Amino acid sequence: MTPRAGHRSDLGDFFRSRRAATSPDAVGLPVAPGRRVAGLRREEVAQLAGVSVDYYTRLEQGRHDSPSNAVLDALARALGLDAAARAHLHDLAGPPPARTGRPVVQRVRPAVHQLLDSLGDHPAFVVGRRTDVLASNALARALLTDWDALPARRRNYVRWLLLDPAARALFPDWEVLAAEAVGTLRLDAGRHPDDPLLNSLVGELTIGCPEFSRWWSDRRVHERTHGTKRVRHPVVGDVTIHFEALALTGEDDQTLFVYSTEPGSASADNLRLLSSWAVDTAPGARRRSGSPGS
Repeated sequence: MTPRAGHRSDLGDFFRSRRAATSPDAVGLPVAPGRRVAGLRREEVAQLAGVSVDYYTRLEQGRHDSPSNAVLDALARALGLDAAARAHLHDLAGPPPARTGRPVVQRVRPAVHQLLDSLGDHPAFVVGRRTDVLASNALARALLTDWDALPARRRNYVRWLLLDPAARALFPDWEVLAAEAVGTLRLDAGRHPDDPLLNSLVGELTIGCPEFSRWWSDRRVHERTHGTKRVRHPVVGDVTIHFEALALTGEDDQTLFVYSTEPGSASADNLRLLSSWAVDTAPGARRRSGSPGS
């Protein structure tokens, strides 16, 4: 299959998955009694978007090149796509990027490393392509996992979240977070098709995580911008964290994640306790006897 044909196939698969996942009432269509189709029919999508059924069918079947931006926006509205899914649709419909040979190794600027270390009271880390964790501060490593202790190829957020049993135990809402993380990986795949490292990661996750294939074939996309997570840490207990995702300008595909807690909350107390524990258990530090707070 040529890169162009593969790209068209991905676009058609995305349309089919979103059509099947969109109920008529979600887009303002009446639901007839006894309807057997849970999602939208092709003719309904075409009607909502103002295109012919034949045209839309050819898009789903990968038999049409380069739909216009106006058509893509109309189809996005018809399917009720959010901003991340709209961007993904345009990525899939555009020309596949030229192959560049070996993947570029991403590096974090020294000033960003200094910024991470200065955020001592806030877990913070930088994520790059394929959700690779490029850098982190001590509190992020204490809260999640010690990225620096892992081999370079294993410093990947989705890989850790889906394959490390400790990650499943860490998040009470693991299944929701894991499905969203797979959606983030799918978003990256649309921006960078034919990435050999991503293809290798997908293969590893398919074998190692029973839930992955279902989430990956669903073709939902997710962009992490901000939100809240619950953590059940084995040392300090429950911590509810708020996160912000900040794009690092001047660096392609690098995002700084900063975690915080509600001031004066039990979560803030537990995170502060974790920070003290991380300092006392760092390599070369004098360890205190007993547990934190003893």
